[in-house]
Amino acid sequence: MNTYKNTRHAKFLLNYHFIWIPKYRKHILDNPKIKQLTLDTINELADKHKFEVLATEIMPDHIHLFISALPKYSPSKLMNIIKGTTGGRISKHFPELNIKVSIWTRAYFVATAGNVSSETIQHYIENQR
Repeated sequence: MNTYKNTRHAKFLLNYHFIWIPKYRKHILDNPKIKQLTLDTINELADKHKFEVLATEIMPDHIHLFISALPKYSPSKLMNIIKGTTGGRISKHFPELNIKVSIWTRAYFVATAGNVSSETIQHYIENQR
């Protein structure tokens, strides 16, 4: 987890801890089907965009995601990809939620983690329940 990664032109270790919430803190994430769709979509995006999911916890009203990403993606670009794709799929598969514009708020939390605190963040996320 805390090993440096390589591309042709870079050696890096970029770990991000993201937290984001549904609009109005609605408890849509306690639905097992929405939770599974969200997890499956995040894992699919990880394969497509070559980031590694280190830890994930989906709570009824927010999501923790800890990833290791390539330097070509800024944190805001990663959130745009993840929130946009997961929100779109939730809206498509669950029209009964009557979502007007977006599932998620525009806001999110992000913190970077180096060698020392990665285990701490992973332990925190895994012990949310």
